[in-house]
Amino acid sequence: MHGREQCATSKLSAMRYVIVGTAGHIDHGKTALVRALTGIDTDRLEEEKRRGITIDLGFAHMEEAAPTGDKIRFGFIDVPGHEKFVRNMLAGVGGIDMVLLIIAADEGVKPQTREHFDICRMLNIRHGITVVTKADLVDADTLEVVKLEIADFLKGSFLDTATAPLVAVSSLRKEGFDELRKQLARVAMETAARSTTSAMRLPIDRVFTMKGFGTVITGTMISGTVKKEDEVELLPAARALRVRGVEVHGSSSEKAQAGQRTALNLAGVAQEELARGMTLTSVGLLRPTRRLDVSLTLLATAKALKDRARVHLHVFSSETVAEVVLIGSADPALTTPLKDAKAGSTVYAQLRTAVPMALAPGDRFIVRQFSPMITIGGGVVLDVNPVAKKTMVETRMKFLRVVENGSAEEALLARVARRGTRGLPLNDAVAESGRLRRELYPLVEELKKRGEIVLFGDTLVARSAVGDAEKELQARLSAFHDANRLRQGASKEELREQAHLEPEVFAGVLEALVRDKKIEVAGELLRAAGRGVAMKSAESDAKQQIEEAFARAGLKVPALKEVLASLKVDRARAQQIVTLLLRERTLVKLSEDLVFHKDALDALRVQVAALKKISPKIDVARFKNATGVSRKYAIPLLEWLDREHVTRRVGDERIIL
Repeated sequence: MHGREQCATSKLSAMRYVIVGTAGHIDHGKTALVRALTGIDTDRLEEEKRRGITIDLGFAHMEEAAPTGDKIRFGFIDVPGHEKFVRNMLAGVGGIDMVLLIIAADEGVKPQTREHFDICRMLNIRHGITVVTKADLVDADTLEVVKLEIADFLKGSFLDTATAPLVAVSSLRKEGFDELRKQLARVAMETAARSTTSAMRLPIDRVFTMKGFGTVITGTMISGTVKKEDEVELLPAARALRVRGVEVHGSSSEKAQAGQRTALNLAGVAQEELARGMTLTSVGLLRPTRRLDVSLTLLATAKALKDRARVHLHVFSSETVAEVVLIGSADPALTTPLKDAKAGSTVYAQLRTAVPMALAPGDRFIVRQFSPMITIGGGVVLDVNPVAKKTMVETRMKFLRVVENGSAEEALLARVARRGTRGLPLNDAVAESGRLRRELYPLVEELKKRGEIVLFGDTLVARSAVGDAEKELQARLSAFHDANRLRQGASKEELREQAHLEPEVFAGVLEALVRDKKIEVAGELLRAAGRGVAMKSAESDAKQQIEEAFARAGLKVPALKEVLASLKVDRARAQQIVTLLLRERTLVKLSEDLVFHKDALDALRVQVAALKKISPKIDVARFKNATGVSRKYAIPLLEWLDREHVTRRVGDERIIL
């Protein structure tokens, strides 16, 4: 895979990795600056060289020593400055750690300077350097005026020249680069290191085929680690792939980690099946969705955004069209429904995308006006599994405020609590949070310690919802007893389905109720404590009369309707008593009107087993002779013996097992 992104080899463990993105107006010297710093020409396309402008993303690297003596490996992403190629610029800046905002001394702040700078602010980039290029084209006084103009433009931002470096250079004369390298190293040490132990995520920004290697993708690792032979998941296609080879900044490596420009040689997939905007992740991490609840901030220069307006959505290397459905203002003091979002305001909204997106809470995005295509705002993803539309707006707003502003524990608790008594399976918690199980376990343990959640098997349930589930089961069981006075208890599965509880949650709640002696279990039946069958005298007599009638009959049982007709209780109550006897397994029903006492059937098992000593086979005639029953009883009884695995039918005979 060599030759696509060049790099000298180095020991991964001794390096700090920082991704630097360029930003600025066309022809302000971004590519020349990177070439002067690194010696690498990032304009790789023939058209770029012919036209003298950057069209697509370019990549370079260099090493520098920090003031502490540590080594820093810089990966540079050079972006196009022309307004027609902002979409390509956006595909590269989503994963950067710091920015070089490049402004030419002979032109100053221009339209794409402003748009690129707005994009960096909306992406919440916190570190960077302002570089005044082409300093050799102006005199000293003009250079100072340009610096003042720039300082005024950047005032109050993360690049405010009162706190962030501003360096003037000449790429042609190689002037100012010692200072620029010094500032690069200093600012790089201020950036937060990306997590190499969290979930692996790699947005794809290039796809190509190399002879002898096959399909190769490149991108910026935004989190985690990937190694040779790892299985990764391609999203949104939800397809498992194997990593055949790894390169970091162009050099073969055993692994790649967060903060590195990475190329992966993938097995079993053709170039045509991959595209910029797809993502490689840890298997089972994210679930593609077309609905995202977000916090959206509009630029002060943007027009008001109407509810259900269409926009162009950019996240990392992906781009799609989305409909913006406004939820409400992010300002708690403003509670009235929104018809539009005002310029400069921050709102909660749902983005409904044209294609599935594989994102996680905390991902930053940019929105551009549908037409003409100009940047109008950006924000952060809060929820990748939005609740049903019928949920009250106030409830949705409360939830979004917690996941946006709360701690990791508070956000997880909010996700669990909104699932109510159904609970949140850990696999769903992974997909909703973008955190691996091993990252969730400490949060779960802390919430369990506080008594705020309960873990039933693999499902998280809020403590308050557990109480609701217990009350629901008790209420439904009490209602069952009131409506079915002569039944021993309710079916476990029927009660679970009526209460809309998942199996793990139901089992856990039931165990607690049994432990607290609020519910009793009898096989597959449940009854409230102290709510057994209470029969009146006539009903008790009828039950005994029915049982004795079938017990006396042996295998030559009377018709059920004849037995019921002889009772002193009404037919409905008589039928309930029969149902009770069937549930107790005192009686066994073989057909609509043939019911046998269990003792008679147990005796039949013994009798048939004895017949095997004479012959291992039995037919209808032999069975009738042995039992003394007519064909009316023989056929149902033989079929019952088959179901009970006492016999097995083969043609017109049965083998005694």
